[in-house]
Amino acid sequence: MRRMTDEAPTCPECSRPMKSGGLVLTRREDDGRRTCRSLWRCADRHVWWSWADRPDEPLEVCPFPGLFR
Repeated sequence: MRRMTDEAPTCPECSRPMKSGGLVLTRREDDGRRTCRSLWRCADRHVWWSWADRPDEPLEVCPFPGLFR
């Protein structure tokens, strides 16, 4: 389980450490709730995100990496 106080995750694609890119407010399709996604980036510019309120779920590739540079 990954918590906000834990170490930063490693990139699932290149295994490099990632840095937090902040939070993105979005609407979740499965329940219609507006909630935040935690945004993560590595030095190789891979961009991943996960639901901030669901820390047990795996990181997902961010479909809009160009918006968060």
